[in-house]
Parts: sequence; C-alpha cells; structure tokens
Amino acid sequence: MSIPQSGGGPIEDDTQLAQYLADGCKPRDQWRIGTEHEKFGFFTDTHEPLPYGGPRSISAIFDALIARGWEAQREGDNIVGLTKAGANISLEPGGQFELSGAPLASLHETAAELDAHLAEVNAIAAPMGVRFLGVGAAPEWTHDRMPVMPKGRYRLMTEYMGRVGTHGTQMMYRTATVQVNLDFGSESDMVQKLRVALALQPVATALFAASPFFEGRLNGHKSWRARIWRSLDDARTGMLPFVFEDGFGFERYADWVLGVPMYFVYRDGQYIDARGQSFRDFLAGRLPALPGERPTLSDWADHLTTVFPEARLKRFIEMRGADAGPAAMMKALPAFWVGLLYDADAQDAAWDLVKGLDGDTREALRVAASVSGLAGAAGGHRLIDLAREAVKIAGAGLRARGLDDGAGDESRYLAPLQDGLARGECPADRMIAAYEGDWGGDLARIYDDYAL
Repeated sequence: MSIPQSGGGPIEDDTQLAQYLADGCKPRDQWRIGTEHEKFGFFTDTHEPLPYGGPRSISAIFDALIARGWEAQREGDNIVGLTKAGANISLEPGGQFELSGAPLASLHETAAELDAHLAEVNAIAAPMGVRFLGVGAAPEWTHDRMPVMPKGRYRLMTEYMGRVGTHGTQMMYRTATVQVNLDFGSESDMVQKLRVALALQPVATALFAASPFFEGRLNGHKSWRARIWRSLDDARTGMLPFVFEDGFGFERYADWVLGVPMYFVYRDGQYIDARGQSFRDFLAGRLPALPGERPTLSDWADHLTTVFPEARLKRFIEMRGADAGPAAMMKALPAFWVGLLYDADAQDAAWDLVKGLDGDTREALRVAASVSGLAGAAGGHRLIDLAREAVKIAGAGLRARGLDDGAGDESRYLAPLQDGLARGECPADRMIAAYEGDWGGDLARIYDDYAL
C-alpha cells in the first residue's frame, strides 16, 4: 500500500488531473526501474506472524534499521515506514514487510538492491528468531491470527472492504506481491505499454503463481492471491477494457479514476474518512468530509493509489499481477517486464503477441491463470504458449539493452522463468509436489523451504 503522496498544490482546472499523469513522460535515457517486494515475517519457533510491537517485532526491526541510517516515517507515535537513499520500507495491513526500491537504471542494480535489503533485514531478524517468507498468500494463518498495523488508511479500508466485495480483507492482511514500476516516453508510448501490461498480466500471474495454500490446506488455485483480487471491489480493480478502445489516453484514465469512490483525504497527519464519496464532488467543493474545501494535486495523487487494476497508471506504470516468491523470482519479475517494454522492437513484438485478444479472452485468461497457472487456457490460447513467447521476447529485449556487469547481460535474470517453462510448471506446481511428496502433507515445511 502507498504512503501519503506529495503531488502539488491546489487544483484550479480539471485538465490538471490528466496533466499530472502526462507529466510522467520522460526521455528514454531517463527511464528507470522501481521494484516493490512484499514478504511475511514469522517466528521460527512457532511459525506465527510477526507482530507490530514487542521485543521480537516489526518495531524492533525498524529500530535496528534506524540505527543503521534509515529515517523513520511516523503516524502519530508509531513508526510506519522508513526511507533511505530513494528507497522506502513500508508495511502492508497485516505486517507484510515491503521494500519499495529506489528508481534504478539497470536490473543488475535492482538485483543488488534486493540482495542488500534481504541481507540487512535478515542480519537483524535472525538473532530475534525471525525470518521472512516469500509466497503469494499466507499458507496457514487465519484472519484472527493476523496482526493489524497502526495506520489510519488501513482502518478505513478494512471496514469499507467488507461492504463492496467478499475477499478484500484477505487481500489486505494475507497476500504478498512483487511488482515493477516502469516509465513511458509519451502518451502513445504509455498507451501501448499499458495495453501490453494489461493483456500480458495473466501470463505474469501464471508464471509467478505461488499461493496454492490458504488456511492450512490446498485451495484449488495456483494463485489464491490472484483469485482474491477477482472478488475485491469491481469499481477499482480488473483488466480495464476501456484502455483498448480507440482514443484512450491520459484524459480517459483520469476520467475513470474520478468515477472510483474515495477512501480518505489526508490532512495534517490524519486520514479523514471519505469512504464512498466522490472526487468529482471534491473538485466542486461539495465533499461531505470537507465541505467547501477543494482538493490539491496531492489529494489526486493519493486517490490514484486507491485504484487497483491489474496494471496501474500513475506517473509511471505499475505491473501488479504477480505473487511474491523466492528472491530469484523477485528478480525475474522486473526482468520480464523491462525486457518486454524497455526495448522498442520487443515492445512492438509484445503488442503483436496480444493485440488480437478481445476483452472476453483477456478476462478469461485472468481467471484461468489464477486457477491453473501455466496450464490455463481460454479462447483458444494456452497460457504456457503465450508465456514461452513472451519470455523469449523479453530475453531479446534485455540482450538488446546490452547492459553487461561482467557476469552477463540482464537476460540472465529470466533463468527461473525459462527453467519453469522447460518443465511446464509454475512455482505453485513445485509447492504442491513438495507438499504431496517430501513434505508428507506437513505444511510447516514451507517456512524453511520458502524462507528468504
């Protein structure tokens, strides 16, 4: 989940909403890679989730990180995040520990950033008897066992989620993802990138599916995290069919976000309840939560963080469809999307791969990916075939970037995906095989085998 945004001053003209997005356009030599990785903290002796407070806790880890040079972000008396050198560490509602990496120029740098982050937090956590789990959904913990983070945004969202869908609190408290944020050069470049991102998001879901367990048993899905997102809140999630319509651009996306009900307004360190209210009313000075007050661009930036489609547009594009997993898979996710979208020939090839898919097929592939992973199919298209071609295109795109760090170019980070495709399996398939084989049905084994 996002921290409060700093978007700018008062909105004086509605055209500023689309312009805010358009201001993300950058020349190619300024394109960067931003990665986000979530993981579950747990006690090694009991396998219980890591609480916020106490001698063995998130707060204790935060204190140790502050001693190492991280700067605290507070909400009231509580530390809810950290910043250092362009990176952030933040908390998801159930205590999922998230690194939002700095904008970096190469996948070699993002890989090194992840390795350094895991080494740092594990050096602190290990003496506490704490480790971190890299999977897409908490394998055993029921909702009542989850800690609750002291953030006002999450208090508001928790109650609202219960009104609008059936799986919202599961998403908030018991799932974990990995995502990459990528730049665009122009409106037309954004349009093609966002279309490729949405159309291939089911492929990413299938490649990275790693949540076949929930509440201590097999759940019938390769990605339960992806299943949860299908029953969360239709007003703010999904595959955004309008993105594929003629004339789509920044203005059309801004218009869609305007129609999504609000969660809150952030003022003076407090989250003011605006659940279900309209940003259009806010623009007109008629928001019930703040009568007579008009929004700032910071409010608009905050509202943009409360929509959750499979790929999200801000001043960059977020790829949101993958389960968290082992470190090698966390490095493979940005490699997949950078390879597809940061080389012009690869981007065109990726669009050629998916431009013939209609809206019903894209949605059906989304469902098939959550249920069956790479074995899924819809509309005459097999996810494993699309995945093989997409990974091939990504590899060519990464080689074309020509960024060799002495150990090879960036395409080497695709190796876990290539290995899985050669075997015809996603991470969930391997997890299920272990559960039914070496683990002997003992799900406690996952805490050792999938610890980061």
